[in-house]
Amino acid sequence: MLGLGAAGLAAGPYLQRGLEAALGAAADKDPTGLTGLLPNGGGFRYYSVATSVPHRGPENYRLTVDGLVARPATYTLDALRRLPQTRIVRDVQCVTGWRVPDTPFEGVTLSRLLDAARVRPEARAIRFTCFDGTYSESLTLPQALRADVLVALRMQDKPLTHAHGGPARLYIAPMYFYKSAKWLSGITLTRDVEPGYWEERGYDVDAWVGKSNGRDDAPTV
Repeated sequence: MLGLGAAGLAAGPYLQRGLEAALGAAADKDPTGLTGLLPNGGGFRYYSVATSVPHRGPENYRLTVDGLVARPATYTLDALRRLPQTRIVRDVQCVTGWRVPDTPFEGVTLSRLLDAARVRPEARAIRFTCFDGTYSESLTLPQALRADVLVALRMQDKPLTHAHGGPARLYIAPMYFYKSAKWLSGITLTRDVEPGYWEERGYDVDAWVGKSNGRDDAPTV
């Protein structure tokens, strides 16, 4: 019995990673969204609004910063990794109700990229686009400049997997998780807020945990 218990403990991390990979791959090819009902070992659900999502890695990932900026830029994955990294540990709260406590995210603060781009005075908001070709999100400029908004490259102290939105995703710690767009590829400064994918379908544009979408979840701050 002791031997079996020790074997289970040793194999547990490998089995969890295998389950995450399997569910992630299934969700990536599931147009029904039913795989989103299945939790993996870490408590997350997998969601994608596209029928399939291409994989990106260091050789072909690009993140553009453009729109109402004086210095448009394009970042490779290696360039993002060379910038100073910020680590945040907060609960992840989905608007559907599930929560994953004390989840570390690490990456580049969005404010650093905006500072480098020299945002023009008339810019008041940001539109985010993703390389799944479908998803989009938005923030006001003051929201985007918060210290707890990241272009995340790591989650749970590991590089972001494809299923979790890698190699880079948006992470907005105090908002419901639908605001933290996966597979991030574009950051465009705009004059006004342009509602994102789920906002166009009835979700709140301002998605503060516990203060929006008719929910009273405990804040993640």
